[in-house]
Amino acid sequence: MNRSVSSVPIGREICGDFEQGVAREWLITNGLGGFGAGTVAGCQTRRYHGLLIAARTPPTGRTLFLVDVDVTAQVDGQEYELACHEYGGGVIHPTGQRLIESFRLEGSVPCWRYALGAVRLTRRLFMAYQSNTVYVHFTLERADQPVRLRLRPLCTERDYHAHRRGNEGFAVEPIPGGCRVDASGSERRLSITADGGAFGMAPDYQWNLLHRQEIERGLDGIEDLFMPGIFELLLEPGGTASLTASIERQAPSAAAALTALRTREAALLESVGGEHPEWIGRLLLAADQFIVARGGAGAGDAGEAGDGAGISVIAGYPWFADWGRDTMIALPGLALATGRPGIAAQILRTFAGHVDRGMIPNRFPDDGQGPEYNTADATLWYVVALHSYVRATHDLELARELLPVLLDIAAWHRRGTRHCILVDPEDGLLRAGEPGQQLTWMDAKVADWVVTPRIGKPVEINALWCNALQIIGDLAEQLAEASLALAFKAEARRATASFQSRFWYPQGRYLYDLIDGPDRQAPDCTLRPNQLLALALPHALLEPAQARRVLEVCEQQLLTSYGLRTLDPADRRYVGHYGGDQWQRDGAYHQGTVWSWLLGPFARAHYALHADRRRAASYLAPFEQHLADACIGQISEIFDGDAPHRPRGCFAQAWSVAEVLRAWLEIHDAAGADHG
Repeated sequence: MNRSVSSVPIGREICGDFEQGVAREWLITNGLGGFGAGTVAGCQTRRYHGLLIAARTPPTGRTLFLVDVDVTAQVDGQEYELACHEYGGGVIHPTGQRLIESFRLEGSVPCWRYALGAVRLTRRLFMAYQSNTVYVHFTLERADQPVRLRLRPLCTERDYHAHRRGNEGFAVEPIPGGCRVDASGSERRLSITADGGAFGMAPDYQWNLLHRQEIERGLDGIEDLFMPGIFELLLEPGGTASLTASIERQAPSAAAALTALRTREAALLESVGGEHPEWIGRLLLAADQFIVARGGAGAGDAGEAGDGAGISVIAGYPWFADWGRDTMIALPGLALATGRPGIAAQILRTFAGHVDRGMIPNRFPDDGQGPEYNTADATLWYVVALHSYVRATHDLELARELLPVLLDIAAWHRRGTRHCILVDPEDGLLRAGEPGQQLTWMDAKVADWVVTPRIGKPVEINALWCNALQIIGDLAEQLAEASLALAFKAEARRATASFQSRFWYPQGRYLYDLIDGPDRQAPDCTLRPNQLLALALPHALLEPAQARRVLEVCEQQLLTSYGLRTLDPADRRYVGHYGGDQWQRDGAYHQGTVWSWLLGPFARAHYALHADRRRAASYLAPFEQHLADACIGQISEIFDGDAPHRPRGCFAQAWSVAEVLRAWLEIHDAAGADHG
């Protein structure tokens, strides 16, 4: 694979059009959970947009420090304002997006080119790896004489989920090369410096800035920002300059950070051998943005996570932290398919250390509170993830190390653990759920309203349970634990037989979504995509003819270009548009909304059943175009159920990237092996 990738440039017709420019976003990350994000137009439309959102307690405790840097360029006596802001009332000023000649990603680095008369100025944004530091880097690419830049940092200090209003609590002090901004009660202070420039203190405020995406979500969308002063830089033709913003005691230079970033990206691209399309290379870089240090790795640590540290996965940007379910589903695509099994092993060890009553956490809250154990499937996905790791690496040492954890998981599920998760002795299947809880991946809940409660025996939970039993039995056999292997394989056969007989819906010729609901109600024959997981997990649960029929029904009724709908459009409960306030959004979340991660299991199952590489890969192809839409270089969490299937939710989702990347690589690798 090429050692570098760049996205196709987005030209003036989109960058310069405000509505189109703010509809496209960018993302930079630092491997700690910290990140920066914004729009191609340069206007912040979310409370989560900013240049430096630092992870104070990696990967959580995320705090927004630097929102933007307004730039004014003086060229031949004329001033060009590059900034773009929207204010309450809909006023847009300045309109610097009109000066953008192009936008592209150079690897993972957002790059804007501005046309200022005869001058072309380039601005790049990037973060230092495992450091809460961001760089705004300028290059005067084309000019006949020097250009003077005036930079005004826009600062705050707040939880990234909140807004800050008013002019209380900010102070600024000069330091060599710049200033330090202090907010009342601050534990870490923001330092802003510029190489080769001068700073003049001029404290002021930017009032009444509007975040239109928050208004659209039914939330507060107004913010005030602090401006500590002005940096003056003089750029010679062909020259460069950088502004550095950091909360670290010592930050790498911009040149060192950029060199390290380029080297890291080249290594990531080399980690997957063979020739692949450039969009797959972009997904490899996108996958790395979700892998973060947890616990022992402090901000500013060099290299990979240090002693006592763990590795985890950010479920999605901009608002999710690390979730157990998302991490385990994404692990094969983020770490194994990308040739980094060491990271997969660290993730598995990290979560093994948090197993409690036979469960891994569903979520680590962003406020630093204790982990939450409110999922019936995350722990079973953990077992599947370990299977994927052992299959890829043949590392039986880790399997031996984690076997006691797996036995503990199985024991707790047999005797019962939280939220009425318990094996039914009558059929060997797994029951889960209690009123007020949402335990499956279809987990939308607003106040006391659980939108899709699914109390009983959900189809994907039991597909996972049957697979978990077989996987533990196989691992025990490989580890020469003969009696354990026999016991688990016998239990797996019984559960699988029950699954085959009890979940098949003969009238529809697909699988029930739920059986044995409250009061032993009739099986739920709602057509949903959960049954697909019975086709894509390691151990087959259906006869080939049944599996092909399930795949066919899901393709005919649920498949879209960007994933599978969560509900049959013919169902009266179907909601084709995801939007509005929280009640409306969560009411649609699993009632028709398209989830992109499901396309991975679909494509893999299609290839396994039909051995048609070209057709299986064709289901993934629309994401090549999507990488130039929404968040450039990333895959969105969800899409509207109705055409044109507009992207919604998180603009960058771990399992979306992981499953599309994994499916593409596995299909092509398998096809290559078949013809080798």
